[in-house]
Amino acid sequence: MAGLRVMEMIDRPSLGGGQTALLVLAENLAREAFHVFVCSGGEGPLAEEVRRRGLAYIRVPMKKGFDFRSRNEIAAVLRQQRIDVLHTHGGVAGIHGRAAARLARTPAVVHTLHGIHYLHYRNPLLRRLYVWLERRCSRITDRLVLVCQSDFRRASKHRLAPERNMRVILNGLDILPTPGTDQLDRLRSQLGWTPGRPIVGTVARLHRQKGVIHLLRAGRRILEAIPESRIAIVGDGPQAGRLKREARRLGLEERCLFLGERRDAPSLMALFDIFVLPSLWEGLPFVLVEAAALGRPIVATAVDGVPEILEDGRTGLLVPPGDPEALAGAVIRLLRDREEAGRLAEKAKALVPPRFPMRRMVEQTQNLYLELSGR
Repeated sequence: MAGLRVMEMIDRPSLGGGQTALLVLAENLAREAFHVFVCSGGEGPLAEEVRRRGLAYIRVPMKKGFDFRSRNEIAAVLRQQRIDVLHTHGGVAGIHGRAAARLARTPAVVHTLHGIHYLHYRNPLLRRLYVWLERRCSRITDRLVLVCQSDFRRASKHRLAPERNMRVILNGLDILPTPGTDQLDRLRSQLGWTPGRPIVGTVARLHRQKGVIHLLRAGRRILEAIPESRIAIVGDGPQAGRLKREARRLGLEERCLFLGERRDAPSLMALFDIFVLPSLWEGLPFVLVEAAALGRPIVATAVDGVPEILEDGRTGLLVPPGDPEALAGAVIRLLRDREEAGRLAEKAKALVPPRFPMRRMVEQTQNLYLELSGR
């Protein structure tokens, strides 16, 4: 029997959380059972990683708002590649891809929400519009996948799809080995970071969702309490300019390092004394599992799937979202009490990564594809 032809689709060809999940899935689906294509809205780090891993990459136009050109071109690709299962990731790809799948008569359609972002839009009319759109799209979706129990509860509350068509598949990660001492020393030297200088860092897309502005506002108090410390921000996004201006306004520009989007983000994280995730909302963030695996003490906001990963006071410190004072207090506490920081990091490293294995995520998704295809 020929392998199922599966297309994994996401809008931006960057390397955020949704793209990481897609890559892990695409690379690890059983090659004897699945023929995998990755589709996104152009060239970028995702496209390079897909090709580096020997997978087929297809680029299509994917504007944020719906347009017929995107739908028609995606439908043409689905027909040309004879796709059996389309799996869209995130809102934009979900709208374009599912409309195209209906036009192309693709046999099975799966959509994953990596966090339900539109529920946090400031404009109530826009929130209601996207809830209505998801309900409409759910009529042409065989399964809606949520990445954490918190998102399942939200999706059920807002009736985004019939509960019988919803599945929770927790994100999973293939943990890479911790970088060696020599590698970290070279990286520290390249960055000009003095050994022993405390680094408080985050890795995030620079978008309002990630709450990085609250880390900057907490940073002023952190740097007042521990002047030798530094703030490091790894990532890029639509708020990059605003965040740099805010750092200047707060007088942090000499002690706050904006490092941009980097392929060596895990190595940079290994240099952090404290890893901070100040998000206003989340799905089930991969980056916390990575930070735990690297043995970093973690301070994060208690939003959505985060408490499903970390237990406050046992494997990390959790604070309310949008509260720079609480964020600063937790970071200062761990910088001053290295014994407590070490205990939290040790517990997180032992307990967190084993609960989110890559193989479970892949097997559950494979089984879903086979179920929908009647195999």
